[in-house]
Amino acid sequence: MNLTSALATQFQLQEWQVEQVVTLLEEGNTIPFIARYRKEAHGSLDDQTIRELSERLDYLRSLEKRKEEVSHLIGETGHLTEDVAAALEQAATLSEIDDIYRPYRPKRKTRASIAKAKGLEPLADLLLEQNPRIDPVKEAATYCSEEQEVATAEDALAGAQDILAERMSDDPSIRKRLRVVAFAQGLVQSKATNPEEDSVYAQYYTFSQPAEKIAGHRVLAMDRGEREGFLKVSIELEKEKGLQILFSSFVKGNSASTQYVRQAAEDSYSRLIFPSIEREIRAALTEQASEQAIKVFAVNLRQLLMQPPVKGRVTIGLDPGYRTGCKIAVVDATGRVLDTGVIYPTHSKAKIEEAKRILRMLIEKHQATVIAIGNGTASRETERFTVEIIAEMKGYPVQYMIVSEAGASVYSASKLAAEEFPDFDVTLRSAVSIARRLQDPLAELVKIDPKAIGVGQYQHDMPKKRMDEALGGVVEDCVNTVGVDLNTASPSLLEQIAGISGAVSKNIVAYREENGAFQSRKELKKVPKLGPKAFEQCAGFLRISESENILDNTAVHPESYEAAEALLSLCGYQPKDLASKPEGLKEKLEVLNLSAASEQLGVGVPTLEDIRKELLRPGRDPREELPPPLLRTDVLEMKDLKPGMELDGTVRNVIDFGAFVDIGVHQDGLVHLSQICDRYIKHPSEIVKVGDIVHVTVLSVDLEKKRISLTMKK
Repeated sequence: MNLTSALATQFQLQEWQVEQVVTLLEEGNTIPFIARYRKEAHGSLDDQTIRELSERLDYLRSLEKRKEEVSHLIGETGHLTEDVAAALEQAATLSEIDDIYRPYRPKRKTRASIAKAKGLEPLADLLLEQNPRIDPVKEAATYCSEEQEVATAEDALAGAQDILAERMSDDPSIRKRLRVVAFAQGLVQSKATNPEEDSVYAQYYTFSQPAEKIAGHRVLAMDRGEREGFLKVSIELEKEKGLQILFSSFVKGNSASTQYVRQAAEDSYSRLIFPSIEREIRAALTEQASEQAIKVFAVNLRQLLMQPPVKGRVTIGLDPGYRTGCKIAVVDATGRVLDTGVIYPTHSKAKIEEAKRILRMLIEKHQATVIAIGNGTASRETERFTVEIIAEMKGYPVQYMIVSEAGASVYSASKLAAEEFPDFDVTLRSAVSIARRLQDPLAELVKIDPKAIGVGQYQHDMPKKRMDEALGGVVEDCVNTVGVDLNTASPSLLEQIAGISGAVSKNIVAYREENGAFQSRKELKKVPKLGPKAFEQCAGFLRISESENILDNTAVHPESYEAAEALLSLCGYQPKDLASKPEGLKEKLEVLNLSAASEQLGVGVPTLEDIRKELLRPGRDPREELPPPLLRTDVLEMKDLKPGMELDGTVRNVIDFGAFVDIGVHQDGLVHLSQICDRYIKHPSEIVKVGDIVHVTVLSVDLEKKRISLTMKK
């Protein structure tokens, strides 16, 4: 197989683009570096495309490796004919390769192998010929033998049929045709193991849907219901349709032998082929559903990580609780902990008044202007308490936001949190994390296993390796897109930068603590174990606001500093002029003819375009171009909601059948797929993404089941 051609066709790219990406990957370059700093080489492909291409390349290489293994194994049996070799060459999936290998694979003891050991294979061949002049019973009688334990002609015929059944089952063309038919015409059915027992799977107690149309979230729900013992799931296909495929290939005429071949086909289908095909289809449906779920999770995670930070504001984090109280952490604009404490806003009247006094004191003492409240236990009471405080502090600019606690407890109990806050208990660490999540979601959430962040569906049912790869790629892409401050970033954040390993990230922090803040990107070369290749990969993604060279605080790579200086020179300026934002520079950069500049400077247009963007806004954060988070000063309760009410809310999660929106009542409302817009869409992600501020109308409220139905339609 020509891998380059196959990849170019699948991704609708030019072959030279694929060749360049493959070469860059083989040279040890990271995907963020390739996507950002080698655009001329591959035609400005984005990081997601390059990552998908890399994953597909790995799959195709494993496919080729498997073909070689199977070719060698079949060759050892002496059955590697030209036809078999050609079939292997054309196989496009691992299942097709396994189908080809199936007849030659060493088998455990089967009914067919026992019959072969009794010498009945010639009789099976004779039956398959279906010669009308042959009497199968008379022929079978000649195989009777006490030594071979074949007592009667019927025993001989039964053994020959077992051989034929296995031969039919091993036929790759039969399996391929049946797989296609079962996918196209089969039904996925589920039934309750105990119809009287209520469960969250009740809607699947009597359920049936075509395999080719069933939604992925339904497949995952039924899989889980079956694992938990509530459901029995199967693939149903009209037996006649499946048998017809076998009959058309093996049954000929209407001789005496034909009835035995027909019976063998029926046995093969019911006992061997369809159970196997059913397992394959269910595995394929689960794999497809998992890939879709992982893709949705990855999209949601990307949007969550790229939420605009609430910069430059002292923030108070509240980790609500009943018995143990509400933990407080005050952090400054950079996330440094200023103060901590515990209040009891859900206890006695005296405790509530004391809690108000403490929180007011902390707000005034540290000039805090925003409060982040975790959405866990006692969140509603803590929110109501906070709103009372805000109302009482009239004229003081305090706002609040409910922040998802998903994964906060995982982080708080982690080794990383213990190293960061050795003197804090887990709940105080959680309060710090909640405050920092509002200030800079990306920097805080990279400390947590992405699966624990809670912006997907059935994430804990996904294949761990595939899930980790996909979500790890998202985290890496997001961190490198934003870049990190080299002098403040934690080891966990630095570790996500292209080219920086866990050990090197710790070495960077150790160097910083020993020698003070980095003054330039060049100084990175002094960090132990950070060699030339690692420097090439990481330098452009690290920012140093303290550097004398303002380019060190941009995404311009050090290898392009000369090009950046030359571009500025064309406009009549120098890098040092950027700090003072001179008059006219913006206009000159915006109207500059990049094609002409590219020819004059010998630098590609994509690179010059990126340099121009950075020179226009040195130190820019791409997240700031998105709408800011929705901060509140008042509170609603679920009982306050009425159908027809219009509200603004924040999209918290996007799944296959809709989007969950936080409208400020603690319980997220669901905008079903059918209520997102007036036109047909396949998936909610076509319209909304995590973090979007959306205008919704309440359709219905179910207080007992705590369900809110919303619409985004006008």
